[in-house]
Amino acid sequence: MPAQKLVQTRPGARGALFLHSAVPLGEFGGTWPPGVPLQIHTMDEDEWGDVDVAEDLAAAIHGAELFLYPGDRHLFTDPGLADHDEQAAALVRQRVLKFLDGIG
Repeated sequence: MPAQKLVQTRPGARGALFLHSAVPLGEFGGTWPPGVPLQIHTMDEDEWGDVDVAEDLAAAIHGAELFLYPGDRHLFTDPGLADHDEQAAALVRQRVLKFLDGIG
């Protein structure tokens, strides 16, 4: 959530990566900065991931990418937690690196 707040309220963001969740666009003013790309990664059955909110956010922002991974784990990219999913986390890393390369 802090990342989303910064992107929406402070100028200068070159891109936004949201892992595991997102909040409605209206939470921080209702607008998205023009030209700032967005990528969201969450599991499709994650009760904490607010999949419906992520879908709405991705639909509202031109060019946004939403990646849904099969499962119900929340912090699935963290190798130090029981929720870790190595296969999904590897795909997240691959997609994030490509995203960062595109805005670099």
